Amino acid sequence: MTKTAFLRPRSAPAESLESLAGLLREWLPLQRWFAGKDRPVTDLGVLSTTELFPGCLHVLVHAGHGGVPAPGGATPAGDCYQLLLGVRERPSPRLGKALIGTVRDGLLAGLTVYDALQDPRAAQLLLERLRRPGTAGPLHFEGDPAQEVPSGLVPRTLNAEQSNSSLVYGDEYILKVFRRIQPGVNPDLEVPGALARQGCHRVPAPVAWLRTTHPFKATLGVLQPYLRNAADGWTLALDALAAGDDFTAQAHALGRATADVHLALSSAFPVGAPGENGRTAAAMTERLTAAAHAVPALQPYVPGLRSAFAALATCDAGPPAQRIHGDLHLGQVLRAGREWFVIDFEGEPSRPLSERRSAHSPVRDIAGMLRSFDYAARQRRPWRPEWARRCREAYCAGYAARAGWDPRKKHGLLRAYETDRAVYEVLYEARHRPDWLPVPMAAIERLAVRGD
Repeated sequence: MTKTAFLRPRSAPAESLESLAGLLREWLPLQRWFAGKDRPVTDLGVLSTTELFPGCLHVLVHAGHGGVPAPGGATPAGDCYQLLLGVRERPSPRLGKALIGTVRDGLLAGLTVYDALQDPRAAQLLLERLRRPGTAGPLHFEGDPAQEVPSGLVPRTLNAEQSNSSLVYGDEYILKVFRRIQPGVNPDLEVPGALARQGCHRVPAPVAWLRTTHPFKATLGVLQPYLRNAADGWTLALDALAAGDDFTAQAHALGRATADVHLALSSAFPVGAPGENGRTAAAMTERLTAAAHAVPALQPYVPGLRSAFAALATCDAGPPAQRIHGDLHLGQVLRAGREWFVIDFEGEPSRPLSERRSAHSPVRDIAGMLRSFDYAARQRRPWRPEWARRCREAYCAGYAARAGWDPRKKHGLLRAYETDRAVYEVLYEARHRPDWLPVPMAAIERLAVRGD
């Protein structure tokens, strides 16, 4: 019997991977999708392990950061991550960065373990599982029966920085594998599916998906059409800046596309009632207080920023709350031909799934895109504030032409949501990209003193 004989059952006991804990405790914090980089991993536990095919295990692990178990025996404080682990008897130089290490003891002693998503053979076998509905232990492979995915598509890994892992198959489909798993339906499956049923062409519809029922019900991955020859909005904006080109026509069209998606979302999901500005202002103020405590550079601007939130509590209620994108910026939109498409409806992965699936003001998405234009303009020196201003105006005009209301006329709402977004950016940059901190701080200075 070989050492890999344990892979033959459909499901392997969690204990068979306990010997991996040491390797994973070192490897996980090095991954770009690992959320707890600023916190040491104090404990690591296997929640579920299932054989996908010989030599490849699907594993859900819990990474703890010194938390205590929640009331009622729920999962301890920390995060759940999805891993696809390849196991082989001999290491290969082709594994490169995918290599996790060689296990020293336990049932896996002497075996080499690696990230199977980096293995073309494993990626192809994963697509084969998605092509045919079925189950493997608690894993469920499902799809749109009207969509037939061809076999033999060559996979490649997308290397763009993101909070998940994506595989492109033959430039026909893209599979997003969620890394940080939370209980419930992921918006990146729920929202595009609902929009497809509304006939909205701005969002690629799900073709197949993977979910689990253990240790809780959750979405694990989504396969969608891949927009070949498409370019993301961030790249297009930077190219325009580098060439000295105007970007207002593209921004206007993007505003119309955003409104199309918002209108479809308001039809696909229940719409809330306006009048929650007081509660929203309180939450924004609370986030500001926490951010200023973590980033001292914010503290001189706190009084002015609070005035933006205080004005929100008494200004026009604005459009009703509804499902939105939740993390809209130039990197979340693609232009293919003359059309804009919106992608990545997962929202901010750091926020609870329940919050990401709840209703919010569509102004939140608009503010995110306006801040993104400012970020793009700041990438070149000398800074071109007029470029960002023209893009902002064109985007809002395009949105108004389709939505029937003008974000620029909701001044108090727009200022508050843009301020809240800038505060979030300050906290993020201070933690992850200190060199970028001047970008949101410039917006903070502007938003703190503007009282008109």
